[in-house]
Amino acid sequence: MTDFVFSLTLIIFLFGICIGSFLNVCIYRIPENKSIAFPGSFCPNCKNDIPFYCNIPILSYIFLKGHCKFCRQPISIRYLLIEALTGIFAVLLFYKFGLMPVMGYWFVFICVLITISFIDFDHQIIPDIISLPGILIFASSFYFLPEMTIKDTLLGILAGGSSLYAVALCYYLVRKQEGMGGGDIKLLAMIGAATGIKGVLFTIFAGSLFGTIFGISIMAYKKMADKKKLKIPFGPFLSLGAVLYIFFGQELIQWYFLSFEF
Repeated sequence: MTDFVFSLTLIIFLFGICIGSFLNVCIYRIPENKSIAFPGSFCPNCKNDIPFYCNIPILSYIFLKGHCKFCRQPISIRYLLIEALTGIFAVLLFYKFGLMPVMGYWFVFICVLITISFIDFDHQIIPDIISLPGILIFASSFYFLPEMTIKDTLLGILAGGSSLYAVALCYYLVRKQEGMGGGDIKLLAMIGAATGIKGVLFTIFAGSLFGTIFGISIMAYKKMADKKKLKIPFGPFLSLGAVLYIFFGQELIQWYFLSFEF
């Protein structure tokens, strides 16, 4: 790796973790219907404003040893992990696509998926204020991605929304209760806008696979510790499937079909 590429990688990572810090704000405030701009960052426990030198992504957490400067209450390590995760994705996208508009497009898309995933984990909701504008924003995929057309985008939205809606409707007709929220339907429509029908199918398959593995693991644990009914949000697994499609989707789809050739 040349010095220039190393320096650029470092700059992109630093930019990514700063965006990750902002995502932490969105994840905390959006479900509470609070402004993501005002007031500035504050400790949720003691309500003291956090000065800028205590709000440096990753470094502040390390220097403060994971505690608030004022009340010394522990700060969840998840804040650090989201910052690092966003920075890592920024670098991975740079290595895959280069410093091109497509990199910026996918970075914004992944940032939205990270925000949705953690909100869904915390509250079992996917806010319309994110997913509905997301459908419109990522319908610009045909402009950034050479493999996408306006037709692919529209079909992706239709396939994403209608497929999960059909599943939810069938579940309701059979069980007389909701098994999938409307947020998941809108999320998959947003994913379809960005990736087209192939991305929707890949996302459903991968999301269902990882969701099933996670669910079985959790239920096995709950059998030993807690027999309460478990609700597992599907949004994070759809998001994981979409991210896998961005990085490996085309290759995995080709491998899958080639494996049937004799």
